Parts: sequence; structure tokens; C-alpha cells
Amino acid sequence: MTTALTTTQTLDVSILAGQIAPSSLAMYRRDFAAYLDFAGTRAALPTEFARFRAWLANETEYSPNTINRMLAAVRRVVKEAATQGYLDHETAEAFKHIEGVKVSALRERTRPNNRTRITPEDMRRMLDIADTTKLVGLRDAALLATLQSSGLRVSELVSLTVGHIVTTKSKRGQVAYLLQGVMGKGQVTGRDAALSVEAYNRIMAWVNARPVMSQYIFTGLTDGLHGNVTEPTTAPISAISAWKVIVKYAKRAGLEHVKPHDFRRFVGTQLAKTDIRQAQKALGHKSIETTMRNYVLDDLEAGLTDNLC
Repeated sequence: MTTALTTTQTLDVSILAGQIAPSSLAMYRRDFAAYLDFAGTRAALPTEFARFRAWLANETEYSPNTINRMLAAVRRVVKEAATQGYLDHETAEAFKHIEGVKVSALRERTRPNNRTRITPEDMRRMLDIADTTKLVGLRDAALLATLQSSGLRVSELVSLTVGHIVTTKSKRGQVAYLLQGVMGKGQVTGRDAALSVEAYNRIMAWVNARPVMSQYIFTGLTDGLHGNVTEPTTAPISAISAWKVIVKYAKRAGLEHVKPHDFRRFVGTQLAKTDIRQAQKALGHKSIETTMRNYVLDDLEAGLTDNLC
């Protein structure tokens, strides 16, 4: 019996090349990496895949659609692995019969009120909590500041490379920064995303401090050989690991149920106070209605219609 799934060297999402679009391939790569991050050397076991499903349902706040997309990505890779002889068909069939989660069982996650509004004061508390005297704190502070200023999806964040950062000028002639060529959901060409000066400085502090070279901005940290010392890797952090970072600092700041997408809504809400179209552009939405419906969380201001005439 083949056990190719036990190592990432013998099974890779690249086996799907030529079958799906490059943008979809990138999403498959992220989703499968999340599974490998969870399962490790036990990834060949259908029972571990079932535990992954349970973990996604119990320990994350992903929507049922997102969970089922992640599970489908793993099944697709496993199926192709069997077709190409990297894995036996019996094991692939076992993966196939592990169903996704039921939308009705996680309905609370699909409701509009399943969104946590983050105020500027809340956000500042989160950004200032990380202990930047430590390597992990430098990375986490940079990660939070990047999300806060860019409005990126977490899947876009973990794929960022140093090459995405470009220096430019603001309308007032001051030094400013952009993330250029970010590939988002449903996009065939990259878009530009904002990056604050604070986020840029935090990124540079992290990249310059880590003792390894990597094209990726946000790389993983593993338990080293010397007790509690953490050692950086050159591989990008997984989406699940980034999610854990966000939840950790949100709870430290006294915020419950904060998700990565709430950072994106924060950007939309703050920009919309000045110009809703700038919010739309920053978030990369094709439709301004999408921005207004899902990413502007301010309540109707009391007294707003007083003295209209």
C-alpha cells in the first residue's frame, strides 16, 4: 500500500497543474497546506482527515462554506494522487466518503450579526500588545498591523512576499507604501492594497530580525531543539496559524469572537466614513454594494435627519 501522503515531498498540489486555473491552484495550495499543518505525518490517514473536519468545526469560526471548500480541496488532491499512483485507491475512496459539515449545523456563522465590530481603540490595543522584544512578538505585531492597514484576506496575507512591497508617494508628497500585485478571490490579475507606514516599519523590524532568509514576509516559528526557544522557518505561515495569532491577541485585548475578516471589515468601515468608493477600491470589490452590505458596520447615527429642511 502506498503511503505517499506521509510526506510533502511525495505529494504536492502541483499534481493538479493543468487541470485548474492558477488562481484556483493557489487556493488549493493554501487549503492543503492547512491540512498538512494540522495532520503532519498522519496526513495519509482518513481518520486524521475526519479529525481535521471536527477541528475546523469546533476550534475555528470559519463559515461552513469555507470549511467545505477546504475539505473539498484535500479530497481533490488525494483523488489525483491515487490516479497518478502516489496513493492507493482504497484510501482515496475513504477520504471521499468523509462528508463536509452541514450548513444547518453551523447556521449561526452565516448570519449577518456574526460579525464583530472593532473600534479604532480596540484595534490599537491589539496592535500594542505583542512583546516586540521577542522574535514571535515582532512577527505577530507586523502581521496584525498589515491586516489592519491593508484589508487583506488572511489567504492573501500568508502569501505575501517582500517583493509585493513598493515605495511610492502620497498625494501630499510623503513616503507611502503599497502591496502590489496581490491575488485575491476570483481575480485573474493582481490588485494593489494599501500598507501603512507603521505596518511597513513593523514588517522591516521582523524581517531584519529573523535569522533566516525567505521570500515570504510571514514565516512560521517552530519549537527548537533548546527547550522553549522558537526557531523560524523559511516556509510561509499557514492560514490557520495566522488565524490563531489573531484570536490570541484579540482575547488579550478583551475581544471575543474576532476573526481575520473582521480586520477587513474594520478597514471598510473606517474608509467608508470618508469615501465609500475608496473603501471599495481598498478591499478590491467589483461591486460597491458588496462593500456597503458586508463591510460597513457603523450603525445609523441618531439625529442624522434632524434639520434636513
